[in-house]
Amino acid sequence: MEDARLTVRIDAHDAPLLGHGKIRLLEAIGASGSISGAARAMGMSYRRAWLLVEAMNAAFAEPVVATRPGGGGGAELSPAGIEILRLYREIEERAAQAALPALRELATRLAPR
Repeated sequence: MEDARLTVRIDAHDAPLLGHGKIRLLEAIGASGSISGAARAMGMSYRRAWLLVEAMNAAFAEPVVATRPGGGGGAELSPAGIEILRLYREIEERAAQAALPALRELATRLAPR
């Protein structure tokens, strides 16, 4: 069944809001404590990571990532960011469970590799 899987993308205001890439970035920021560290871990440019963080911070009423300015700098998930991450993973899990029977059926119809 691993050949067919469900991915979740959430749109708001007619634009992409959250998907597995942004969520992985948030998790990487939480793990590394910095946007640059998260970008490196994901093989992404710092600029791309920063633009994604800016887009997420602008999209929500409260920032999802808080940055620490200065020489050491760094970043962390805000309380809102932690909750948004939790909600996304909950949505993803519920959607995957609901779609499981249909995904299994779909997988049986795949051409062999």
